[in-house]
Amino acid sequence: MQFSLSDQRNQAVLFDLDGTLVDSMGMWGDIDRIFMADRKLPLPKDLQLSIAGMSMYETAVYFKENFHLKDTPEELMAIWNDMAREEYRNKIPLKPGALDFLNCLKNQGIPMGLATSNSMDLVSACFEKTGLDQYMDAVISADQVKNGKPAPDVYLTCAKELGQNPANCTVFEDVLQGVQAGVNAGMRVIAVDDPVSREHLDEKKELAVGVIQDFRDLEVIK
Repeated sequence: MQFSLSDQRNQAVLFDLDGTLVDSMGMWGDIDRIFMADRKLPLPKDLQLSIAGMSMYETAVYFKENFHLKDTPEELMAIWNDMAREEYRNKIPLKPGALDFLNCLKNQGIPMGLATSNSMDLVSACFEKTGLDQYMDAVISADQVKNGKPAPDVYLTCAKELGQNPANCTVFEDVLQGVQAGVNAGMRVIAVDDPVSREHLDEKKELAVGVIQDFRDLEVIK
């Protein structure tokens, strides 16, 4: 897929984190399995798809209400952060081609932002491993806005932080709810394929201007 650096719609580029820039969705599936097994609760087959795009707080509320947990949302978030932190610091890799693409954008002076449903705690841990922070001019977590994806809040807030018109922003997203959030924000969305959200691939194709397997699929032109 071609990506033009001179296209007015690409004045800023916004990224989701998990499943888009880093290959972490499988880890979250493992955490769900361990967490549910520890609580002796059955694991719904569609759990990850049900919570995709939610902020961590919204996910905690979902777990508390749907699985009748006694923990507070804050306690659940602390548990998940503890389970995932070292994985982000030591194991979670960037998606193929991501670093080359980020360097290309940086070299051209194109502002970049991260608009994630993850917690800032885990974003910081991920930065330690990947160095993504050196590329991002704005970092917004869905926990910092009123509504998680598919609401546009996190992308609109990120664009505002960058001083950019949403219409001039391109979003890279993997899950359907994230693609919807970018579209709802009035932005151009390129969907990233990921095994966890692959069953929604046709729906993502309908909403996005294109779909890539990973960033190696992009043909960057000036």
